[in-house]
Amino acid sequence: MIKVLFFAELEEIVGSRELTIEKEEMTVPKLKEFLKEQFPTLPVDRAMMAINEEYVEETDIVKANDIVAFIPPVSGG
Repeated sequence: MIKVLFFAELEEIVGSRELTIEKEEMTVPKLKEFLKEQFPTLPVDRAMMAINEEYVEETDIVKANDIVAFIPPVSGG
């Protein structure tokens, strides 16, 4: 089971702050693909992604019991 957290407008698109995925392991690209299939307007490619509070690379693996966070880009002035 993988726990995914969403912040700001990502939370609004998903309709929830967190989502549980019943998988034991998946690559970062597979996780993004899975989320895009579930929520086609979710801009996961623009968001920063962290696993267990550490930013990830596209080559990283998400494992059972990991907590994944998607943080949208911040703008301001």
